Amino acid sequence: MNVRAIAAVFLLTVFLYGCGIPVPADKADYVGEWRAPEMYLSIAPDGRVEYRRHQGSTETTITGPIQEFKGNDFSVGIPFLTATFVVSKPPYKEGDTWKMVVDGVELTKVQ
Repeated sequence: MNVRAIAAVFLLTVFLYGCGIPVPADKADYVGEWRAPEMYLSIAPDGRVEYRRHQGSTETTITGPIQEFKGNDFSVGIPFLTATFVVSKPPYKEGDTWKMVVDGVELTKVQ
């Protein structure tokens, strides 16, 4: 691969990765690191998401910007290639602990 091709791939990656949206003010409680034994979810204020989930011998990893919120759910990825996270219970406080249920998994916010 020549230098121009490498530069083009790099610029395209930077452009596509930056095409997300920041977390809206009404979804600010989503921001942070969330964990369960089989899942890790990190949501940054600028909309960057890191996700890992272990199911049996399979591991799924997704890294990318939030594309949109629909109700409590949100989509992550680049245009035409996104994953939707179904939030059945948005962030809520249980005692001193923040929790959220995403894709059927109860996550706890890391303080």
